[in-house]
Amino acid sequence: MPTIRPAVPADAPAVVTLRETVFPYLVRGVAATTRMIANPPPGESWAAFVATDGDRVIGWVAASGNPRAEATDAGAISLLHVHPDHRRRGVGTALHRAATDHLRSAGLRRISTVAQPDSLPFARRHGFQPSREIRYSALDLSDRPRATAPRRPVPLDGLRVIPLYEVDEQALYRADGEAATDEPGDLPAVASPRDTWRYEVWDNPDLDRRSSMIAVQGGRVLAFTLLLRDGTRLWSDMTATVPEFRGMGLAGLLKRTSLDRAARSGATVAYTANSEANRPMVAINERLGYRALTVNIGCVTILTD
Repeated sequence: MPTIRPAVPADAPAVVTLRETVFPYLVRGVAATTRMIANPPPGESWAAFVATDGDRVIGWVAASGNPRAEATDAGAISLLHVHPDHRRRGVGTALHRAATDHLRSAGLRRISTVAQPDSLPFARRHGFQPSREIRYSALDLSDRPRATAPRRPVPLDGLRVIPLYEVDEQALYRADGEAATDEPGDLPAVASPRDTWRYEVWDNPDLDRRSSMIAVQGGRVLAFTLLLRDGTRLWSDMTATVPEFRGMGLAGLLKRTSLDRAARSGATVAYTANSEANRPMVAINERLGYRALTVNIGCVTILTD
């Protein structure tokens, strides 16, 4: 039986390689993974475990609190996965046990996760029930001319579109708090605590500050799109518009501008994920030329003692 142990920073390259095998549409670089293991996000009771066969990493899971959830006992099991050559041998169950033991010890009971379609029976056996569908999509950036032009934004006096590196941290955090709480999810949401947001967004080593784009009016951020980058691969981490400026075409403008800038700097493919319930963002991505790759299933459970 493989060994289950806490992850250490030296595992990061092998973890990224494993993730690319199981989730080729996710973009999380070695630097960001190393930081997550070595210096976990503050206040989240975050922990990760690996399964090893000899000196080879064959499985991974992370478990943490969910600071964006309204419920104080909300947590998550993230990216539980096992290399295809080592499945159906109890490795996934052992990783799940390590994750749930950690969550219980932290007082976390309302747990969410995301399962690939072929992993849904495993999730059900461990008490999870499906709650929503999440579409993962890809865009070949060499095919950009075929994208449908976004709707022309409604004119706004003083509107500027600028790269992230020109934006004040506090202004972006304020806009994130205004825009993110009604994003579709498994549990009612609240704004991210400042330390959580800084760790996950502002200080993320994968954040592409030159291709991430912001719409500002005066000193206020009205909309933003953030890109994570690992080499030539991109991940659209979040695109959002503060509520009073929605429906004006800002999100489509920012995403197209951001992707064009990234393509000119050598990016070749972009990935993203959207709840199927978020039809406006799904429609924007379809107009930009994204093609659906797979639909994963958001799931929830309540842990018992």
